[in-house]
Amino acid sequence: MKTLFDGVTITLDGAVAVVTFARPPLNYFDTALITALADALEEIDHQPELRAVVLRSEGKVFCAGASFSGNEGSSGTGGLADPSDIYHVGLRLFRTRKPIIAAVQGPAIGGGLGLSLVADFRVAVPEARFAATFAKIGIHPGFGLTHTLPRAIGHQKAAMLFYTGRRIDGEEAHGIGLVDVLASSDRLSDTTLAFAKEIAEAAPLAIESTRQTLREGLADAVARQTDHELRQQIALFRSEDFKEGVKAVAERRPGRWIRA
Repeated sequence: MKTLFDGVTITLDGAVAVVTFARPPLNYFDTALITALADALEEIDHQPELRAVVLRSEGKVFCAGASFSGNEGSSGTGGLADPSDIYHVGLRLFRTRKPIIAAVQGPAIGGGLGLSLVADFRVAVPEARFAATFAKIGIHPGFGLTHTLPRAIGHQKAAMLFYTGRRIDGEEAHGIGLVDVLASSDRLSDTTLAFAKEIAEAAPLAIESTRQTLREGLADAVARQTDHELRQQIALFRSEDFKEGVKAVAERRPGRWIRA
């Protein structure tokens, strides 16, 4: 096992590298954590004997989103800090070369949903929860989700999730194509690892070249989209609706919007 900074570890199982991050209890990410994940994936890229990656987290939550302020009590929204550093580093995740399978054991919310969509595939438990809750707190989606989510499940289903902010469980996510494989909670690790090993058994040059073809232009498209998302988010961070949205979510009630 190799331990990197900010709670990221790499363990090996044959030709599969298992990358685990831990930021208990809700696994919020910040620039430091995304940097450590990017470092891990890039290191794996430079080891030809490793052919596939499992991305997982510790605890009951896969990832509750971004903490721009580093405040774990911020409901993943952070303060009014500029999220551009997170998005800039996040592009490194999309530029890595080896197939990634995310193991989703619990909620993947907001930016956490975006992180799961860095992966080529998602294996999840029925009890997992997926949501793009940005509109619930009065901001624009980020982390490239306005590109990656429609790419995964289609424009209409993505629009439904963005506009409503609703949470869907693993079974519904599987039904719309967001989750590729369902597994029981006691079999999630084994099922995800078996999937990764199945990929790792194929010819590595063929897998990497096929992946490059299928994901051609993805990182550049995400870069363009995050530039737009960033401008929209910074503008909305200054709005009264954002302040109300954060308060409403904390108080578990509908927002009282004033469009300002």
